[in-house]
Amino acid sequence: MEHQEIMTTYLAAFIRQLSAMGIRYAVVSPGSRSTPIAMLLAEHPDFQIYMDIDERSAAFFALGLAKEKRKPVVLLCTSGTAAANYYPAVAEANISRVPLIVLTADRPHELRNVGAPQAIDQIRLYGTHVKWFEEMPLPEAGEEMLQFVRQTAARAVVTSLQQPAGPVHLNFPLREPLVPVLKPSPFAGEVPVAAIENFSGTLQLSEETVEIAAKEIREKDRGLIICGPMDIPGFAEAVVALSEKTGYPVLADPLSQLRSGRHGKERIIENYDSLLKDPKWSGRLAPDVVIRFGAMPVSKPLTLLLKKVKTAAHYIVDGGNGWRDPVKRGTTVVYSDEIEFCKKLSNAIVMNPFSEWFAMWRKLNQQARQIVTASLEAEETFDEGKTVTELAAALPDGSTLFVGNSMPIRDVDTFFQATDKKIRILANRGANGIDGVVSSAAGVSAGCGKAFLLIGDLSFFHDLNGLLMTKMHKLNLCVILINNNGGGIFSFLPQADEPEKFEQLFGTPTDLAFEYAVKMYGGSYVQPQNWDQFRAALSAYKGGLQVIEVRTNRAKNVESHRKIWLQVSREMERYFQGEQQ
Repeated sequence: MEHQEIMTTYLAAFIRQLSAMGIRYAVVSPGSRSTPIAMLLAEHPDFQIYMDIDERSAAFFALGLAKEKRKPVVLLCTSGTAAANYYPAVAEANISRVPLIVLTADRPHELRNVGAPQAIDQIRLYGTHVKWFEEMPLPEAGEEMLQFVRQTAARAVVTSLQQPAGPVHLNFPLREPLVPVLKPSPFAGEVPVAAIENFSGTLQLSEETVEIAAKEIREKDRGLIICGPMDIPGFAEAVVALSEKTGYPVLADPLSQLRSGRHGKERIIENYDSLLKDPKWSGRLAPDVVIRFGAMPVSKPLTLLLKKVKTAAHYIVDGGNGWRDPVKRGTTVVYSDEIEFCKKLSNAIVMNPFSEWFAMWRKLNQQARQIVTASLEAEETFDEGKTVTELAAALPDGSTLFVGNSMPIRDVDTFFQATDKKIRILANRGANGIDGVVSSAAGVSAGCGKAFLLIGDLSFFHDLNGLLMTKMHKLNLCVILINNNGGGIFSFLPQADEPEKFEQLFGTPTDLAFEYAVKMYGGSYVQPQNWDQFRAALSAYKGGLQVIEVRTNRAKNVESHRKIWLQVSREMERYFQGEQQ
């Protein structure tokens, strides 16, 4: 067999096995060394190909698509710095547990470390941020090699999905000539390849082990169920049932998928961030027991409370066998499927749905909700908090909202109230960077058909290239761009007390006219002048790329937030003083 035939057979076997394992999406960036893999992926009838010229954008696009689908996505690039551009998204995928199959083409061994062009060290390029790395052998003929490459493809899929899910990296050295043999097609008339099955059971505790936790929980009324970023179908119903049995309120991060949906919301506390802002009163809400699911919530006041509570029994439940305890207060790490743990613990506890502890949390949450709602309804000028509540009200049932980091995710945490609408809220809260947000949202849009993105101006600028994917692939993405002309989050931090250097080093105003960038990428642009125009723009959105720019003032935004937090604090003071009388 000629070199190109051997290479084609070898790579076709790999791609055929990926297909047999259920992989359907590939995000590809153009390049020479990756030519045979790209052409064979495009040749296979089962794969949908998304081309992205910018590798950094491509990696985040694949991340968003995999996050939305809850399935691995193939990511392919050529050799050299192209592969290095994947690094931020690979790190995010690893920490936030998103399955990716990263394929990097490489120079053959004789062209490494000798000054050949477009050759960098790609061996274990992503370090500990991938679950598994494999340096693939150069293509060879023979059934033994084909069986190896099929096994490797299957292992890549299975490993990426095993809990905790995450990225894997396969590096393919390839020799020229690089064009595969496509006539006849290597996939035409083939007998389907069987998937290599992976049987894995649900990780769960024995009844005896659950009873140890149940005994401690039965003896303590002041408990909290804390749910951080999670996206597990069926978890909402299970954790609400656990709350009913324990009498513990559920503090729900917006990415927990608990603030919206058909499940009961009477157990859900969504305003805990505002309730815990004032340390004068947050101590009254300190628990004796914590049961925490998912990654750490975004709320800093909650983090500070947990750090202060040094004697509470603190259960960290993790179906991915991880160690996610940044506050270092965990007393028991529970390796169990989250839903199974909720069910087993619920079965071991007698129902205590309306304890005084729960009643207090529910009352305070209702009061905080009323304050937030009334304050923002009265706000006539553009306000970042009100942008969240107006967006939440306008989102159609069944929507998917992607949220940028820095202030947008914190405002969603503070102002997004519980709703019976099904709103899936996603974000990159692994490494928490402001990079790749537009591309990630575009990937989510590709997966669900239409998505909304709430993002700040610096994050938007940082990933403008991501808009190209909406143009190239005719995606439906409605962007709500909050433009406070700089890094608004720093206005809430101690750096703001140093006015001499603040704007230069932290405020970083850019004074950009985003309208022209949006039009360059074929999108429509709206800059509403009042809330009626904002609502009208959201209501009128039907599809394609649309950017609705809301211009706000950083100083006024801080004032508005603090005014609401002060009102909540005063209401808590009245509540606790009345309790003592």
